[in-house]
Amino acid sequence: MDALIAVAGVIAVAAITPGPNNLVVMLAAQRAGIVGALPSIAGVLAGSLALFAVALTGVGVMVMAEPALRTAITLAGCAYLTWLGTKLVVRRTASPAPAADPLSHAHPQSGLPNGLIGLFAFQFLNPKAWVLVLTATAAAQGPEGIPAPAVALLFVVIPALCLLLWSALGRSLTHWMQRPAARTRFDRAMGVLLIASALALAAGSP
Repeated sequence: MDALIAVAGVIAVAAITPGPNNLVVMLAAQRAGIVGALPSIAGVLAGSLALFAVALTGVGVMVMAEPALRTAITLAGCAYLTWLGTKLVVRRTASPAPAADPLSHAHPQSGLPNGLIGLFAFQFLNPKAWVLVLTATAAAQGPEGIPAPAVALLFVVIPALCLLLWSALGRSLTHWMQRPAARTRFDRAMGVLLIASALALAAGSP
């Protein structure tokens, strides 16, 4: 039970703290409401579960056993996050966005992944997702023997609640973000946050 609580705590911290998944979901909700953000939320959850399933097949053990491979995966993901953050920082002043289709891009011209398929695929490039999945896989296959279905359930319930909170935040910013200057400041702040997250993950890699 202690191990399960510990894994739940790790998932909760990773899911609620700022990161690319939260940013995309927040932007999708800001443009199309909480309902419009649901495809992105579903993509994050499905991608995380798929990554966890892949890790359970033995890939997780292989990655954990090879520090060089783990470092390469982390650094490649961090480079991608840095690129996304840089695009947000240097992009030109945004114009007010029209009402968005729930299936349209969450953040046009930003390079951020979007929608169900985009967020599903992005989990395999997200270093934060890899760190979380490898931690959970170690718990599921370790001496404590936490059942994989229990860990998978945590991967759905906890991030879903956290992402809904982020989507509610995005929805609350809708009126303020109609101003181009405000959107530009927000984009740049989020870009800096992405870059900082990437650097922190890279610094923590073995």
